[in-house]
Amino acid sequence: MSESSNLLKPFQSFGEFTKQWFGRNWQVLLFVLLGLYAPLMVFGFLALQIWKHESGLTWDVSIMMAIHASAQIKLDILAARLTDFGTKLGVLPMTIILSLVLLYLRRWRSLTYFLITMIGCGLINHTAKAFLHRVRPSLWDYPRLTSFSFPSGHAMSSMVLVAALIILTWGTRWCWVVLMFGSVFVVAIGWTRLYLGVHYPSDILAGWMMSIAWAVAVSLIVRPRLTQPVEVDENPVVQG
Repeated sequence: MSESSNLLKPFQSFGEFTKQWFGRNWQVLLFVLLGLYAPLMVFGFLALQIWKHESGLTWDVSIMMAIHASAQIKLDILAARLTDFGTKLGVLPMTIILSLVLLYLRRWRSLTYFLITMIGCGLINHTAKAFLHRVRPSLWDYPRLTSFSFPSGHAMSSMVLVAALIILTWGTRWCWVVLMFGSVFVVAIGWTRLYLGVHYPSDILAGWMMSIAWAVAVSLIVRPRLTQPVEVDENPVVQG
């Protein structure tokens, strides 16, 4: 009996350790599962389908035609003006302003996270487009764009901005404000790309998923803490 008990002790100890570890870290695991693994799986699935069906998926075309059925002059003007807020008129100025604010507040860790997330997202977008070479939809007339379609750059830039802000404000009263207004902003930009006929819905969805996964992945490495500024000694002592 004593020998069998001794043999079981390592397994019992490991079981107790695992139970305590999961008890302390289940929230982190859930965060990784929902924020990193699930979005990457969706993006990978869409990328595989695009590789097989470059001209568009069945539901892609159906959704685009349904949106186009509501076309009118006022919506044409609204979509054309609003869509640029997903890049040069909205996301880019906000990125610069927020970076300067974090710099002024000396939030070095948050600033590092924000810059890596925003710049990296652009690099990922260009790489994915160059690799997959999906042509733009041509279901109706629109000003031709020379870049590839998958994933949507506007969808990625708008989503990564909102996702990064949610992570930076996590645990504060601003988080829900960012989530609410950010969701409207992201959906609005996605709608403009579909309404103008320059992206398939799968381009938009893939852009959203990759941006979420990237923002979460960088946060796990940098571990930004907006409410905890990191002081850096401007005159470090160098030991010989």
